[in-house]
Amino acid sequence: MPEPTEPDLIRTPDELDRPVVGRTGTGPWPLVAVVAVVAALLAGGYWYLRPAPPDEAAAAVAPVTDPPAPPPVALGGNPFPGDVPPLEMSDAFVRTWVPRLSAHPRVAAWLTTDGLIRNFVTVVTNIADGGTPAGRVAVLKPAGAFQVVERGTGLFIDPRSYRRYDELAAGFASLDAAAAAQLYATLRPRIEDASAELGSSGPFDRTLERAIIVLLQTPVPERPLAVEPAGIGYKFADARLDGLNGAQHHLLRMGPDNARLVQRQLRDLAIALGVPASRLPPPS
Repeated sequence: MPEPTEPDLIRTPDELDRPVVGRTGTGPWPLVAVVAVVAALLAGGYWYLRPAPPDEAAAAVAPVTDPPAPPPVALGGNPFPGDVPPLEMSDAFVRTWVPRLSAHPRVAAWLTTDGLIRNFVTVVTNIADGGTPAGRVAVLKPAGAFQVVERGTGLFIDPRSYRRYDELAAGFASLDAAAAAQLYATLRPRIEDASAELGSSGPFDRTLERAIIVLLQTPVPERPLAVEPAGIGYKFADARLDGLNGAQHHLLRMGPDNARLVQRQLRDLAIALGVPASRLPPPS
């Protein structure tokens, strides 16, 4: 069941007193921004014992150990020139370089906020952990309200709810993947600082990769999405979809066209960052 804090699935007190059809809620941008899981492979040695014949000396076979796997390569390309200032003073630096990635109005709107690197790290970490990034990028909140329509005996997400996310998906898809990877490499020192503030351990590269995979693993049905009233909100009628995590629910509520657009861009970003294609889920 979706988390009770998912705004799109929460009904207001007024809506609870009205018929089910047309109940609305609001939902923030399911940012996407941009991350998968690296498994450490350990191969242990073993002894293979064979009884020696009476006229032969017993032979022992030494344990065989596979060589350790090389450390993962850091994600991103060659950093842009210039030293990244401390985290508290980094917003101006980020605003200088992000316009090289995209001139889309939605990208420019994000740059008007403060704590850009911290915000990016928090959103990506939330997604990687399967949580919802609700409320983290309020300036990118889609216009309008979440709506459902009645068809036959069932309730479905109104296609007009999907259209609220058209601009946001287009803004994300407008990012230059190669330049985004280069900027990520540039900002890595401060990104790691922000990640450490959250109490994360290990390189943030693995968190970013994991977040990308979480969203790429989201099944995106072409059929209309049926929902059912659940407490003060709604849940997906399909138990398989309802069992997905909060980040994946947000992607689904963008609608199939926008969700696939986001997934294509995420795949391009992952490849540009240097994530091996073999570690990414196959395109659906």
